Amino acid sequence: MTNKQAAIRIVRQLRDAGFEAMLAGGCVRDMLLKRKPKDYDVATDAKPNDVAKLFRRTLKIGAKFGVVVVLIDKIQLEVATFRTESGYADGRHPSKVHFSNPREDAARRDFTINAMFFDPVAKKVIDYYNGQADLKKRIIRTVGKPSERFGEDYLRMLRAVRFSTQLGFAIEPKTKSAICDGAKDITKISGERIAAELEGILISPNRAEGLKILIETGLAEFIFPGFCCPGAGFAVRMLAELPKKIDFALGLAGLFAGFETDFAIEKCKLLKLSRNQERQIEFLLDNRGQLLKDLSLAELKLLLSGPCFEDLFALQKAIQKASNQTVSPLIKLRKRIKQLKGVELRPKPLLNGHDLIALDAVPGPMLGRLAKEMYIAQLEGKLQSADDARQWVTKWLQAHKRQGNR
Repeated sequence: MTNKQAAIRIVRQLRDAGFEAMLAGGCVRDMLLKRKPKDYDVATDAKPNDVAKLFRRTLKIGAKFGVVVVLIDKIQLEVATFRTESGYADGRHPSKVHFSNPREDAARRDFTINAMFFDPVAKKVIDYYNGQADLKKRIIRTVGKPSERFGEDYLRMLRAVRFSTQLGFAIEPKTKSAICDGAKDITKISGERIAAELEGILISPNRAEGLKILIETGLAEFIFPGFCCPGAGFAVRMLAELPKKIDFALGLAGLFAGFETDFAIEKCKLLKLSRNQERQIEFLLDNRGQLLKDLSLAELKLLLSGPCFEDLFALQKAIQKASNQTVSPLIKLRKRIKQLKGVELRPKPLLNGHDLIALDAVPGPMLGRLAKEMYIAQLEGKLQSADDARQWVTKWLQAHKRQGNR
């Protein structure tokens, strides 16, 4: 059973029980655009308790807001009671929820293209706010007054930019003007929420256009103070040059490619990224320019065997193009990499710490240095066997002992 089939089954079951029920929101928009919906949501006049009684397996996680999760097989779908909301004291969550009807439920939604319903039984679109017309015009427009919609939930400003970016739609002038006026309030939203919307913008192939809107509306500067300087213009060019399919960390590295690493890491703290994402961004920014150097075989192997090499290559290539500089060093590097096909890039060291101590290496910093230099010699192809390594280590220790006696 697909998510769509499960949603239609829920609609029919609610209808059979005497309730009104339809598909709602983003899935309707995507179906009309002939895009595959990410999620299917059901809206109904059944109260949360009615929904919980009607379906065998449910989760009443958001029941106080009228939302119940219905589980069918391994599929989870949200079933929401038609409602109105009020009292957005924190600019994010309503303090009052009243159950209502489809028209009033549509009125509380963010954008016209997200405020439509679809009756899968009659195969009919219910559209109170001209969402279909806005889809044809390819515009993002709020339901009702933009200032009111954004005042209820400041995150909607970023959502407008994300939808514009992902769909390639323009933001309607009054809606865009309201974002400019309210941009300062985006700082009242949690970093995790901001990160989720930014991720949608930065992983989109249309990310450069999204960044332009973030800059034009002032959202970029309020999210990352100090960003809108000459580095911002470079960031737009950078994002345009990155591959179509990237992850969030590479997108952020591209965003901050014109800034110092410390500046980027400091600004990204707001987003509450995972430790792995922070490390990836730091690695990518710290190693800008590294692939343009005449790398030794060992250096190349170590970089190539790391988890971020392809991202580093993509970032450097974008930097070269955004700066109108040659990519010929990267083309040469690719040729070297092809020659290493089938070669073990990061083999097990020929000797371990115990082996080195057995050869009279003294535990401590010197042992670490010895192990590192021996491994580099191994990666360079100078050492082919354990016997080669033992001879090399013996000579190394003798040489350093003589240096120590001077």
